[in-house]
Amino acid sequence: MTVTLYTTAGCHLCDLALELLQTLQQRVPIILNSIEIGDDDALVAEYGIRIPVVQTPNNAELGWPFELSELLAFLQVNCAEL
Repeated sequence: MTVTLYTTAGCHLCDLALELLQTLQQRVPIILNSIEIGDDDALVAEYGIRIPVVQTPNNAELGWPFELSELLAFLQVNCAEL
């Protein structure tokens, strides 16, 4: 299962979200696709004030704040592979 993390450089909340996703990678099969929104004006417009945002293959999104248990529950609901 591929999970996308919308992020940007220097975002400490994005770093925390990445740590949570990396922790989950040790327990469930996740391929992490990290997208830097600063490289795309459309992504900045869409995610600039909402990052970090986790997106599943069915385009469901979970925005910050979230904890590990909330992230896992979100992925279980939105990813058939879990």
